[in-house]
Amino acid sequence: MSRIAVGDVRPSQLLWTYGPGALIDLPNLSVITMGLDRWEVDRCTPIEEARLLEAVRRVLGQQVQHLRMPPVIKDEGVSPFAAEAKIGVPVRPFPRWLRCVRCGLLAEFDSGLFSIKENPYRPDQTHFLHTTCEKGSHSDAVPARFLLACRNGHLDDFPWHWFVHGGASECKGTLRFFERGASLQTENLWVKCDACGAARSLVHAFGAEARNNLPACRGRHPHLDVYNDDCGEEARAVLLGATNSWFPITLSVLAIPHTGDSLSQIVEDGWEDFSDVESEAELKGLLKAFKKRGVLPGIERYEVGDIWKAIEEKRSGAGGEQTVSEGDMKLPEWAVLTHPSPPSDWPHFLSERIAPPSKYSSVLDSVLLLKRLREVNALIGYTRVEAPEETDDPDERPPMADLCRGKPEWVPATEVHGEGIFLWFDEAAIRMWESSDAVKVRDARLIAGHQGWRNARRLDPQKGYPGIRYAMLHTFSHLLIRELAIECGYNAASIRERIYASSDGDDPMAGILLYTAAADSDGTLGGLIELGKPENLGRMIEQALRRATVCSSDPLCSEHDPEKDRSLHAASCHACAFVAETSCERANRYLDRSLLVETFDCTDAAFFDNQERSHG
Repeated sequence: MSRIAVGDVRPSQLLWTYGPGALIDLPNLSVITMGLDRWEVDRCTPIEEARLLEAVRRVLGQQVQHLRMPPVIKDEGVSPFAAEAKIGVPVRPFPRWLRCVRCGLLAEFDSGLFSIKENPYRPDQTHFLHTTCEKGSHSDAVPARFLLACRNGHLDDFPWHWFVHGGASECKGTLRFFERGASLQTENLWVKCDACGAARSLVHAFGAEARNNLPACRGRHPHLDVYNDDCGEEARAVLLGATNSWFPITLSVLAIPHTGDSLSQIVEDGWEDFSDVESEAELKGLLKAFKKRGVLPGIERYEVGDIWKAIEEKRSGAGGEQTVSEGDMKLPEWAVLTHPSPPSDWPHFLSERIAPPSKYSSVLDSVLLLKRLREVNALIGYTRVEAPEETDDPDERPPMADLCRGKPEWVPATEVHGEGIFLWFDEAAIRMWESSDAVKVRDARLIAGHQGWRNARRLDPQKGYPGIRYAMLHTFSHLLIRELAIECGYNAASIRERIYASSDGDDPMAGILLYTAAADSDGTLGGLIELGKPENLGRMIEQALRRATVCSSDPLCSEHDPEKDRSLHAASCHACAFVAETSCERANRYLDRSLLVETFDCTDAAFFDNQERSHG
């Protein structure tokens, strides 16, 4: 098939929704995103972020050389016939089986029965036609919406012939898809063979019967053209567009200063360009190009000679590049966020330390307003059928599928720019609260729910619990996100969180960062910063805590016991504390309002008691 534009998605969606191996369910057809080895790497702009690259290398290997942005068309007004219009991510029609909407014919798109109708001006209207339909010429053909997947990351077409005939059969008759009954329930969807008359309802492809009615997984990776019959996993029927067909595995860091001076930091950020410069004369030309393109803000403050010296120091290793330790990528961020004099003039990190609201000065150490920040995210793999759990142990995750054939030399990444508020909690107040008997009781409840949840998934129940400190800070973060979203000018799904929680005696952490980052843009509105000022932040916290005392689902919400249903939250639900999963770093897990305020079921475990909120 010739190269045809079939639609467009945002670059950030190629990390979170439509990455390699994922299905893109377009209005008129369905395609699968091909592996990284098929992408035009020259069109993918590199992103410099040493800490994230090092973290990716620890998972995928030292051969990974770059983080790169997905290819984009910069000029939206480009002609559809121009070469620029062909820039994009390669895809292939999948599933391969199509269904005629008039006669119900089921056949593969390359069987010769279908043709594709391209619309270069409206790529989203590109679609298949059944050119020989007896019920009308050029009838539309749509993807057959049933597939097979397994937990090893394989994806395959639904075995229509095998399923209808109850196994391998010599019958090669054409198949028809039809409906019986008024509803579209699975038992009313049927497939029939025109030649032998065999028919079967698709209800037999799901549930307990599926194991006897579906073949074993054939080990297909259609985005890589890899076929391995030695999978051994049970194949499961999934619907086109189902959430469990593709779960991304990503890593993310905040771009923070990690060198000794601002010039060294700028050279580090632009090292992809600076690394090939061989003389000061060549550097001058590069700096002119930087100025014209508006990249590396702040570089214009320095003389060419000083920049050349910084480049040579980095080449010789004198700069001593610092990367994140094996333990936790958040530690370097915490060190910068809690520094007595945090950077206030970095190109991607502008901050201002202010006093906390007077009402909460006994529980908050300080507040840091991040007027500019940058978050970098990288896609390292994906799973199917089962979501990757929040664990550092690869043995506890479903097998991670590959993004390309062989070992990748680069991975897709995106950078987003925004603003944020960092709240640093007083360590003494946290420790005093943790020592309370009532808090220990709530901690035991969450631990019991955690262990039951992991036991049900055959995971080690003694691993993965983040601690009661994390649960309290996490819940507070959610309450504040919901409150800020009402006034800051962003919707709640646009505000994200990073929780810093650790009881380590050498370097304890207790803080939350709430930030908004706009993908594919250069900034945000500024409304979040305004609400971080003491006169506004105190009111936001007060309102958030007041709303949390009573939930519209009480008393059921406040009385929820995670041990009984093996869940990962206590007094929390969609009505009071849950936020969009794009905002939450733990998928709405480890939440409990009782750790912050008095509830119907618990009145003595609140970090913010009534006296604190009244007198501050």
